[in-house]
Amino acid sequence: MGVDPSPAMLSVAKIKPHAERVDWVESSAQHYKSHRRFDLIVMTGHAFQVLLTDNDILAVLKTMHDHLNEQGKVAFETRNPKIDWAAEWASRPPLVHMLPNGNLAESLEITRQDSEFISFRTSHSCRNLTLTTSSTLRFPSREVVEALIARSGLVVRSVFGDWDARQFNASLSREIIFIVGLGR
Repeated sequence: MGVDPSPAMLSVAKIKPHAERVDWVESSAQHYKSHRRFDLIVMTGHAFQVLLTDNDILAVLKTMHDHLNEQGKVAFETRNPKIDWAAEWASRPPLVHMLPNGNLAESLEITRQDSEFISFRTSHSCRNLTLTTSSTLRFPSREVVEALIARSGLVVRSVFGDWDARQFNASLSREIIFIVGLGR
């Protein structure tokens, strides 16, 4: 089962190898409902960070809770807020992607940094066309995420510093990987 709120992202996913083995559903994680229960629920691509309010995070965690089998697990990541992401992104030179019909330039501009939030504008330019999007991400601390997990009725089983299961180091790890399960 693959769930995404974006029809465009689902279109991309449906042409990937083995996509025919997946049931694709257009839905937000906050509102997904099914009679199915799963052994594993994974949220990747830092999707957790687009959840800007505690209520949105709790709604997603409740959805996960309600769709887990008894021994099931949830895995998701968030970037470690101890890293100065705004400074790192601001100092990054524009990326250039070589395409068959010309180069695509990608640039990122930080527009605001406030507490747990970083807002930025991303521009993609090719020939005489520039497309710009604005986004905000939330960078909650490990403690905030764990408190929200507890409020949802889920239980933290493991915390890692990357998807390769290396130990989380609060000052060095770039990622915080949470593995959670039902509180039974």
